[in-house]
Amino acid sequence: MVFLIQELFKFLIPLMIVALAGVFAERSGIINIALDGMMIFGAFCGALFIYILQKNGVSADGGIGQLYYILAMLIAAAGGALFSLLLAFSAINLKADQTIGGTALNMLAPAFTLFFIDLLCKQQYMNMPYGTVNWFMIKNPELAESGSFLAAFFDQAYISTYLMIALFVILSIVLYKTKFGLNLRACGEHPQAADSVGINVKKMRYIGTVISGALGGLGGYIYVVSSANGAVQGDVQGAGFIALAIMIFGNWKPTGIALGSLLFGLLKCISATYASLDINGDGEFLLRNLGLPNYFYNMLPYIAVLVVLAFTAGKSRCPKAEGIPYDKGQR
Repeated sequence: MVFLIQELFKFLIPLMIVALAGVFAERSGIINIALDGMMIFGAFCGALFIYILQKNGVSADGGIGQLYYILAMLIAAAGGALFSLLLAFSAINLKADQTIGGTALNMLAPAFTLFFIDLLCKQQYMNMPYGTVNWFMIKNPELAESGSFLAAFFDQAYISTYLMIALFVILSIVLYKTKFGLNLRACGEHPQAADSVGINVKKMRYIGTVISGALGGLGGYIYVVSSANGAVQGDVQGAGFIALAIMIFGNWKPTGIALGSLLFGLLKCISATYASLDINGDGEFLLRNLGLPNYFYNMLPYIAVLVVLAFTAGKSRCPKAEGIPYDKGQR
């Protein structure tokens, strides 16, 4: 059970924060299909920072690896925010179709990252050349040796787990309990009414999209660190689309998103670790012993997305003005 929880956090946390990223854009009135692309670009920016550090002989001695990880997360967030400006400009200034614009960015991100990875590394992926994600990991082996259940939360863990849970709570409060959050949500529900009381709709939509990009880039880097050993190869295995499904499943609300992230995070965890998953702690690997092909477990999260959306999408209530370019003269 301890191993299951440790692995669960590796998928739950990035999915949860990226789903919240989608909420900020869509609550402001911008459809953000580009979450996957933002994750890829943010992951590239964060990984590039660590790559440069290690190439220049920087070590993680003295526990400073946690600081490097935090800096890499900030750079990933900045990269995601920068990438999101493309979506904001096309949707707000050019009034382009937001679904098509987001799809184009999802195609641009892997092409861009793979081009520069090939340019810098002369290969199709960028990894940590002189170290692993153990740089970033919090270890308390005495907890594991004692058999304490606390080992699930404080051994073989990442500082990003605690930071992202705190950030998720803070941003949820900001979105629903502050004047800024009210203004942002008003722009996604009835922008003309918001404009009539002095709210700058275009500005708020830009802010919502940039916050969305920052969270998407942040989630992307956390995802590759926790699930791909810090290697970037222009792909996050469709995690951005799963996060989009979680957002719809959660009805654009933080509580629903947290529950949806738990469900889909568990399925992603099972698909990645089924062969070594000892559910009962008795040394028997039940899922592996079923003899099902690994493809079955790999497709579980994506089948679940289709099934869940088929039953819940019709009951979800999206922001009324999302995807509609703002026209000041319209009433």
